[in-house]
Amino acid sequence: MAISQARSIRKISGSRYRSYRKKRLYELGNLPRLTKLGEKRLKLIKIKFGKEKNALLQSDVANVYNPKTRKYSKTKIITIVESSANRHFVRRNIMTKGSVIKTELGNARITSRPGQEGTVNAVLIE
Repeated sequence: MAISQARSIRKISGSRYRSYRKKRLYELGNLPRLTKLGEKRLKLIKIKFGKEKNALLQSDVANVYNPKTRKYSKTKIITIVESSANRHFVRRNIMTKGSVIKTELGNARITSRPGQEGTVNAVLIE
């Protein structure tokens, strides 16, 4: 069964709302795609207007921006240090936007949404 982001069928009192139409495609939801640390794995997801979204399931490489030199470099991710989304994500090595990762250049904060955009972009932290 599909995940729907439409209004609930039940009212607060427990009775049912009367349906006035069927489900629509724009109400379709998805399960979260938690990007883990590992060899690169992508999944293509169909979205509206016949377009596709790259969901990154696993990655071991990040595009790290160094503010001092103003240059990007492709570096290997060693581990996840901190996660503002969920403290258990650090144990499970799950990357989200705002997570701090340990790379070969040093610690970096993720600025992209890996599960939505298909890449891991980060800014080096001094």
